[in-house]
Amino acid sequence: MTERYAVADVNALDEDGSRVITEIDGQEIAVFRHRGEYYALANYCIHQAGPLCEGALSGGMTTGEDGWDWVYDDEERYVVCPWHGWMFDIETGKSPKDERYGVPTYDVEIEDGTIYAVR
Repeated sequence: MTERYAVADVNALDEDGSRVITEIDGQEIAVFRHRGEYYALANYCIHQAGPLCEGALSGGMTTGEDGWDWVYDDEERYVVCPWHGWMFDIETGKSPKDERYGVPTYDVEIEDGTIYAVR
């Protein structure tokens, strides 16, 4: 059974890169605004349980078309854990370095100007 939890008013996340951290049933989550959309993930780094979502947003490195050259993707969609630098995509929860690693994500719904996390 899924439940919906009110997180914040949409005005609290008025620009891309903004975030709000809240607690739902003993679990801290963060909702980020990115490219006008909202994404939620656990505020918990799987490396050593650090406060992941308190870290900076950053771009990431990808391989070029030839598969060899590294290209910096400056789209700030990766949250970087402030403890040890592990990074995760705020849209998918996956590590850009190894997709076997990830943090839980939550669906987000907007209704009447309120942001809801759904789990």
